[in-house]
Amino acid sequence: MLNLSKAYSLASASDDAKAIREEVGFFQAIRGALTKSIAGSGLGQQDKDFAIQQLISRAVISTEIVDIFKATGIATPDISILSDAFLDELQHNERKNLALEVLKKLLNDSIKSRSNSNITQTKAFTERLENAVARYHTNAITTAEVLQELIELAKQIREARARGEETGLSDDEIAFYDALAENDSAVQVLGDKKLKLIAHELLEKLKANVSIDWARKAGARARLRLLVKKILKTYGYPPDLQDEAVKIVLQQAEALCASWDLG
Repeated sequence: MLNLSKAYSLASASDDAKAIREEVGFFQAIRGALTKSIAGSGLGQQDKDFAIQQLISRAVISTEIVDIFKATGIATPDISILSDAFLDELQHNERKNLALEVLKKLLNDSIKSRSNSNITQTKAFTERLENAVARYHTNAITTAEVLQELIELAKQIREARARGEETGLSDDEIAFYDALAENDSAVQVLGDKKLKLIAHELLEKLKANVSIDWARKAGARARLRLLVKKILKTYGYPPDLQDEAVKIVLQQAEALCASWDLG
């Protein structure tokens, strides 16, 4: 059954595969129900991977087909927002190990999907995810405890994605704001309002001055480094923190500029 499911997943876009998707779904549902019914047996790693893949890719798309995830008792979530209802379902699911694997996969994919749009956020969220999982693997925290930590992380990731309306900044401006605010002392010295002004000016000036291949040209990169440092100095960004801030700002600019209209 596992080989059939893997083969179907690889060929699911073809007309031949679409013609038999209901049959494949039927066997997947049978397998899921059998797996669930075996007393005292947990899912093996292959089964876990397959179940998670089923949830993420939704390889079999049919309202009449019960996929393996539903067979194990977890409903398909709205992956894009990690809704409270789905997180609550994971938290109270009896299969804590499987729920943990699902959430870990979803969070990892969610973080990676925006790795270029906000490198400071990505770094912070990745470190928190890896730290929680590492402590779990060393038995420092229980399955229920790590699951709760990841649920809280999921909510914070969701909130971070919705910051635009609350702050009045665009996603790109928020990325530069986070880069500047990574050092707590800079936040204390400048305050939220001034950091927003710096983030806005950095975005405007960098978009106006970067070229398509600027990151590969030492001269162009040096000019932008001076531009960023001048802006930080103008607004009174702490001198001892400027070099690191410039470095992070330029890394963020390099990640974002692919989406900018550089003419």
